[in-house]
Amino acid sequence: MTTTVAAYAAPGPKAPLERTTIERRAVGEHDLLIDIAFVGICHSDIHQAREGWGEAIFPMVPGHEIAGVVTGAGPGVTRFRVGDRVGVGCMVDSCRTCDNCRAGLEQYCDDGPVWTYNSVGKDGRPTYGGYAKNVVVDENYVVRIPDALPLDRAAPLLCAGITTYSPLRHWNAGPGTRVAVVGLGGLGHMGVQIAHALGAEVTVLSQSLRKKDDGLRLGADHYYATSDPATFQKLAGTFDLVLNTVSAPLDFAAYFSLLRTDGAMVNVGLPEEPVEVDLRRLAGKRRSMSSSGIGGIAETQEMLDFCAEHGVAAEIELIGADRINDAYERVLASDVRYRFVIDTATI
Repeated sequence: MTTTVAAYAAPGPKAPLERTTIERRAVGEHDLLIDIAFVGICHSDIHQAREGWGEAIFPMVPGHEIAGVVTGAGPGVTRFRVGDRVGVGCMVDSCRTCDNCRAGLEQYCDDGPVWTYNSVGKDGRPTYGGYAKNVVVDENYVVRIPDALPLDRAAPLLCAGITTYSPLRHWNAGPGTRVAVVGLGGLGHMGVQIAHALGAEVTVLSQSLRKKDDGLRLGADHYYATSDPATFQKLAGTFDLVLNTVSAPLDFAAYFSLLRTDGAMVNVGLPEEPVEVDLRRLAGKRRSMSSSGIGGIAETQEMLDFCAEHGVAAEIELIGADRINDAYERVLASDVRYRFVIDTATI
């Protein structure tokens, strides 16, 4: 039997979010019923609620940084039990049979993952995200939140954390490597902490020095303003990895110049408009440009355990649900340090 749940939804493109109710599916054989305690506001929520990334499904309940507690479980559940502290990230299903799924790369499922919201599940029904009182998710797409992580500060790890952890691990950030993080926002402030915990020498590249004290406190060794042309001259040929977390077009040629031979620039921020790249700026030193999308379920669990071990968590501003629309505008104005998190008790 389906259940009716209070939620906040965008009724249409660019429309303000409003309180409403949605239907959650009945708890199936391998499902968990999760009471959501906190959910982060990701810039992706805004891109999709405003159709910045293309046509979307409405009404839309955003939210893919979900932290809560298991309150019900299907008879076939083996990995969790009632009372467990758990998280749900950007996807809630995949084909499970393609090479990527079998390799633990469900985020790259050949058929496309079933996203936590703005997607269609295998039952043909639209998926609704975490701006709601609860959610029903297959246990195979749920992760355990270690006791050392507060649920409110853990919620953003389910997207911002894994989105930065996965490329840092894949491109071997660690002792002896130099990593630059472009932008100190929701993604960037996690990238700095994780790269530092991995043992890399970390530099923040931000438009100004306004957040320098924060960047150094979070683990950066150096902090430079990209608005100063001297920055690119001074840092030419410095980095093994440049992790770009901003979702706006950049002067990519300038950032390529910062890479050492065989260095890589990896983009995790996704602009709404196409960007141009001059490949000649990559060829000279066998530099590369790539991108990365979240992580698989096993890697997301690895990331949470790593963060718990190293004392890494999101810096948040906790808000009530009645402030969601204001929070969206503040995210667009870069007026948050560094992640809004909704207390779902207020929904």
